[in-house]
Amino acid sequence: MNPTRIFEILDVQLKNNPIENCMSEKKDGRWVNISTQEMSRTINQITTALLKLGVKPNEKIALISSTNRTEWSVIDMGILQLGAITVPLYPNISSNDYEFILNHSESTYCFVSDKDIYLKLASIKKNVKRLKGIYSFDQIENCNNWLDLIKLGQKNQNDDELKKYKSNISDSDVATIIYTSGTTGFPKGVMLTHKNIVSNVISASKKFPFKKNQTALSFLPLCHIFERTFVYGYIYNGISVHFAESLDTISENLLEVKPNFMTAVPRLLEKVYEKIYNKGNELSGLKKKLFYWSIKIALKYEPYNNYNLIYLLKHTIAKKLVLSKWKQALGGNLELICSGSAPLQPRLARVFSAAGITIAEAYGLTETSPAISINDLRDKGLRIGTVGKPIENVEIKIADDGEILCKGPNIMKGYFKDSDLTKKTMSGEYFHTGDIGILDDDGFLKITDRKKQMFKTSGGKYIAPQVIENKLKESVLIEQIIVIGEGKKMPSALIQPNFDEARLWLKKNNISFEDNLYAISKNSKLIEQITNEIRTYDKNFGSWESVKSIKLTPEIWSIEEGHLTPTMKVRRKVVFNKYQSLIKEIYE
Repeated sequence: MNPTRIFEILDVQLKNNPIENCMSEKKDGRWVNISTQEMSRTINQITTALLKLGVKPNEKIALISSTNRTEWSVIDMGILQLGAITVPLYPNISSNDYEFILNHSESTYCFVSDKDIYLKLASIKKNVKRLKGIYSFDQIENCNNWLDLIKLGQKNQNDDELKKYKSNISDSDVATIIYTSGTTGFPKGVMLTHKNIVSNVISASKKFPFKKNQTALSFLPLCHIFERTFVYGYIYNGISVHFAESLDTISENLLEVKPNFMTAVPRLLEKVYEKIYNKGNELSGLKKKLFYWSIKIALKYEPYNNYNLIYLLKHTIAKKLVLSKWKQALGGNLELICSGSAPLQPRLARVFSAAGITIAEAYGLTETSPAISINDLRDKGLRIGTVGKPIENVEIKIADDGEILCKGPNIMKGYFKDSDLTKKTMSGEYFHTGDIGILDDDGFLKITDRKKQMFKTSGGKYIAPQVIENKLKESVLIEQIIVIGEGKKMPSALIQPNFDEARLWLKKNNISFEDNLYAISKNSKLIEQITNEIRTYDKNFGSWESVKSIKLTPEIWSIEEGHLTPTMKVRRKVVFNKYQSLIKEIYE
């Protein structure tokens, strides 16, 4: 059976490999499973209940959850089965964004996970014109509960009516409108059809060594198309999905679930690496030397490098004595982590892969459902420093100005209520990604920068900031960075230091300091050290590209304060505007 609509993905599992733990989440300290059959029944009950509420095909229904949970996936499929359209929202965006998205999408109902989300939504409900009702997953006073819909669906189950609605849904119908957070401006509503997403699930799945009855851990937000398509892919391939409790409990959940697969964004992998690296500081003597020797070996790892016998011997020793313990700390069974959403530092891919956990960097956008290209360790399909080869049925070409264009069944239907913007991003069948890249002789795609982020110095030299930033972030003292200097005589950088690492460095070097963020950011010895580390990377760039001056920001860049998008990408414009005084100090 080849699915063509999203809700048919579960039918594939139901027919080919029904499992007892289709999805699992932790409640009151224990993992609670839902079987394939039970999930299918519950989805049908939700669809029936929504029909009884009067929900019509093409009606928009919003979902907001602070964590991934089974209810989200059940509601999602239940909405799609009747031909309505889901509008997923990030839980940590502002109330103003809630109001804008709910009004712009014309959402009539909204499902929320918990009291905090409900109160945030309730505060702007009167300003949302078409919103008829709110349903919650948790029990909340004065709020409808999703279990009431299940009861309503049980009482009014009508299989013939359900089949009629499902049969009227075309694969070209819009399934979801996803509002991209973007790094500038108001969110844009990306319309994705059933065909867009299902084709991506099937093609992307072929890039992973999935087998039936394996396990995956899910923690990236389901409202993001990256994780959502992956979860559909897990279902399609008969893999049990466990939802992590939160970002803070991932270490604990990994040891409990012992997953084979998971997804991650580079920032999380950086955090894991830093945590492991710092463990070495707690060692002493021979153990400490062996630990850091093993890391050096791991940083030289290259896939398929079977001809270098001396390196193979060193790697075998390092893996047996040190690196294998990293894999055990992540559950012991983790075979592969797919990294997406932002550029991955090659050193992270090398270190984790050397420890037996393949990092498969992928590339895509919300507008492409999302996968365009993926690294695949099999058949020499993985090359560190690239985002892999295009997935099946997706074609990539590089425009004259270096921009990556792509076409395929995964390309969005367009931006909701914005046909002009849709036209601007399309050249015939080709979608303009806004990224600059190259295809090497073997067909691997390498991203070099964002087209919109490139700038010229006053001397007329082009600067590709993302390439420089990604390299400089290899310093453990640099947490976040943006390279600036458009129209100026030289590139400079605004840096959010890794304050924990900064404290460790200051203490290690017996430098007295006042322990608050402002004082640390102004510490001359720390600034000198970071500048010196930046100088060690100059050999990777042209003289006009090297960062000449830096300023450290006195606060942590966060989603809540607007520095970062919900997917942890830096909002360059926001950071630039927030720290105008520091920029003036650099250039004046």
